[in-house]
Amino acid sequence: MYSPATFEIETPETIDNWRPLVQWLLAIPHVVVLYFLSIAGFIAWVVAWFTTVFTGRLSEEVAGWLAMIYRYQHRVTAYSGFMYEEYPPFDFTRTVDEPGGSPVSVSFQPQYEDRNRLTCALRIFWLIPIAIFGTIIFFAASILWIGAFFVVLFTGRWPEGIWEFVVKALRLNLRVNTYASLLTDQYPPFAIE
Repeated sequence: MYSPATFEIETPETIDNWRPLVQWLLAIPHVVVLYFLSIAGFIAWVVAWFTTVFTGRLSEEVAGWLAMIYRYQHRVTAYSGFMYEEYPPFDFTRTVDEPGGSPVSVSFQPQYEDRNRLTCALRIFWLIPIAIFGTIIFFAASILWIGAFFVVLFTGRWPEGIWEFVVKALRLNLRVNTYASLLTDQYPPFAIE
């Protein structure tokens, strides 16, 4: 199935048992950077909204900024959630294509031209149902993530079913963000896949 945003992560065979205890601490510099990127992302979203509503076109520069921020966010989330061991790069490549350099791959196929101005203008309202669904799924994934903390702590391995659900929840989160930030007019499916 076609998706305007893809999220993939290389599944590690094992993870060092100590990582669930401290990996979130190691991610603190990235969380600080992500805070400031989120502010920039809000500004980019406002610019995207105005330009798309008034011109029917999304700027490639704005799309690159939003893609970089979402890519960075998902790498930091996966790392702080002990889904992989390699420290994420401080990569600020503003491109919709995956630049590489991380076990987490996030790429985008934004819609630049021929945008529906009305659905872009009213995007906040169209977003409500999928945002509620996404919040429920991500809440369930967070509960499972807590369970995985103890499993990885004692066994050094993620349970396969929990791993798959968490990855699918992150993928859904990315698709909802992609739709919300006007990178696409394709509505995210009410499914985790």
